[in-house]
Amino acid sequence: MSLIQTMVSGLRAVGGNRMRSLLTSLGILIGVCALIVTVGIGTGARASIGKGLTRLGTNIIAVTPGTVTVNGVRQGLGVRTTLTWADVRALSDPSVAPDVMAVAPLVSRSGLVMTAGAQTWTSAALGTTPSFLVTAARFMDSGEFFSDADVRSYAHVAVLGRITANNLFPGVDPVGQYVRIQTVPFRVVGVLTVVGASGQFNPDDEAIVPITTAQAAFLYPTSSVPVRLGAAGPVTLGSQTAGLNNMLTSVQRILVSATSRETIDTARQEVNNLLLKTHGITDPTQADFLTTTQEQVLNTLDSTSATLTLLLAGVAGVSLLVGGIGVMNIMLVSVTERVGEIGLRKALGATRSDILRQFLIEAASLSAGGGVLGVALGAVSSYMLTQYANMTVNFLPGVAVIGVLIAAVIGVVFGVLPALRAARLPPIEALRAA
Repeated sequence: MSLIQTMVSGLRAVGGNRMRSLLTSLGILIGVCALIVTVGIGTGARASIGKGLTRLGTNIIAVTPGTVTVNGVRQGLGVRTTLTWADVRALSDPSVAPDVMAVAPLVSRSGLVMTAGAQTWTSAALGTTPSFLVTAARFMDSGEFFSDADVRSYAHVAVLGRITANNLFPGVDPVGQYVRIQTVPFRVVGVLTVVGASGQFNPDDEAIVPITTAQAAFLYPTSSVPVRLGAAGPVTLGSQTAGLNNMLTSVQRILVSATSRETIDTARQEVNNLLLKTHGITDPTQADFLTTTQEQVLNTLDSTSATLTLLLAGVAGVSLLVGGIGVMNIMLVSVTERVGEIGLRKALGATRSDILRQFLIEAASLSAGGGVLGVALGAVSSYMLTQYANMTVNFLPGVAVIGVLIAAVIGVVFGVLPALRAARLPPIEALRAA
C-alpha cells in the first residue's frame, strides 16, 4: 500500500468518528491555546515595559545613593543620602565628563495634597532644575519650564504632568493658574506632554517645582522661608532664604544624560570614576552610590519576563502532555475495536509497516487537528484579552506554527504504542477475533 493510500485510509478512519475525534483533540486544543496566550502575555508585557522605559529616554544614567558604613554598621541602599550639589557641579564639568550632556539633581516627596479652587488631588512633587527636560527626555505641551533664575530665587512656580493638570483644572487651561501644594501656593507655568505610565510609576501624575523651593517647602520646611500671596500671585523672599544654602546641599537622585546612545557606557564610566574621586573612595566595591542605565533595567526585565514566560509555557506544555495521553488512550481503544479490520487488511497483503503508518497518521492527525483549532482559539483569546481586559497580548505566528508542530509530534510519540500493538497483531488471531 502506498503512503498516499495509507494517509487517506487513516484520515478516513479519523473522520468516521467525528465526535470522539473532537473530544480526543480537546486536550491538545487547550494546550496549544494556553501556549499561545501565555507566550503572548509574556512578550506583550515585555514590550509594554520596554516602550515605557524607552519613552523615558535610552541615554539616561540614574545615580542613586548606595550603602554606607556608619560607626562600623553597614546601612542599606538609600538609607542615607550620599549625593550632594557638589556632585552635580562636578558632573556638569565637560572637562572631566566629556560624554555627559546634561545633569539634573532630583528630590521628591509623594502623597502631597494639592488644591486648586474646589478641586483637590493627591500626587507627588518633584524638585529639580531646567536640565530635567533633557535628562528625562521630556517635552512641554503648553507654557514653559521654569528657569535657572527661578531655582536661584526659590520661586514658587510649578510645571504639571497632564494627569495632575486635568484633575486640578478640568476643562481649564492651567497655565497662569494657581495651585496649593500642601499649604504652599504655586503659579502654574507649564504642562508636560504625556509619556505614559511605566509599571507603578506614572510620570504624568506629578508637579515639578524648582529644587530649592522643594527642599525648603517640603523636605526641610522652615519658618525662615515666608510665602505670601501678592496681587500678582505668590511672592518668595529669596533674600531671606539665602541662609538655607548650607543646609540644602543633599539631593536624593541625579539624572545624567549621555551625549548619545552610543556613548552611554563611556559616560557611565566617567560618572563612576568622578563620584568615586569626589567621595574619596578608593575601592569601587565600597562605593556609596549606584549608577544604572535603561539598558540594565531592560535587561533585568527581559530576564525576569523571559523566565516567567517559560514558566507559563511549561504549564501549557503539561496540558499538551495530558492531551497526548488522551490521544494514546483513544488509539488503544481504537486498536481493540478494529481488530477484525486489521486482520482483514493483513490477510489482503498489508504489511506491518502499512498498519504502523496508518495508526501513526491517525494519531498525528488527531493532535495536529487539535493544534490547528488551538491556534484559532488562541488568536481569538489574544484579541479578546487585548481589547477587553486592558492587557497587551501579542499573537505570534511563529509560536502558533511551533504549537501545531509540537502537537503533531506529541501525537506521533503517544501513538507509537497503539500503532505497534496494531502492527504486531497476528492475522489469524485478528480474523478469529472478528
